[in-house]
Amino acid sequence: MITIVPSAARHHGDFGWLKTNWHFSFGDYHDPKNMHWSALRVFNDDIIEGGGTFEPHPHKDMEIISYVVEGGLEHRDGTGGHGIVHPGEIQVMSAGTGIVHSESNASKTEPMRLLQLWILPRVKGAKPRWEQKQFTHEQRAGRLLPIVSDGSVPGTLRIDQDTTIFVSDLRAGEKVTHQSQPGRRAYLFMISGDATVNGTPLANGDQARIVDEATLQICAGKDAHLMLLDLP
Repeated sequence: MITIVPSAARHHGDFGWLKTNWHFSFGDYHDPKNMHWSALRVFNDDIIEGGGTFEPHPHKDMEIISYVVEGGLEHRDGTGGHGIVHPGEIQVMSAGTGIVHSESNASKTEPMRLLQLWILPRVKGAKPRWEQKQFTHEQRAGRLLPIVSDGSVPGTLRIDQDTTIFVSDLRAGEKVTHQSQPGRRAYLFMISGDATVNGTPLANGDQARIVDEATLQICAGKDAHLMLLDLP
């Protein structure tokens, strides 16, 4: 079963320096029917204006994944972690027993676009950690490129959950196929462009919440940039 949530149905917030679309309950948006999808608790699509900053704040027992679409994200945390995340680059922060961090637009003048995901961990109270890795357009062109997993997929960043995150860039007419095990769920987000999943259309900004579909065939209409999660 494939359920499409159109882009316009997302909760939109405009804070001046931050314009955001929240896929699930977050901040002052609360909907008891829209709290999570499997272990995926948060999926925020943020535009941060030049000089914009999420001031230092704490997290605990959450796997936090940041994927930069445009611009640069500057990260600092209480473990000494510091880096700038560039387009196509992925950052993983396991909050564990507790971590304080800040995230800023690395540019003082240009906006940036960030996807931030929170995934519930299997084990609470782990040691906090942070890492990032660059993935290129060429690596994800015409295929589903795994970038995050539980550590079982070579070349990915690790989180404490039985979840794999893929990204893909498809030219118009290109197709990719994903096979899933019985009982799994999937979550597909159109970062840009449009596509169909098993014949069901998705436009720019749409999301698909998927259950009981062993095979997913994704076909781009226009050139498409997408993210797919394989979830427990």
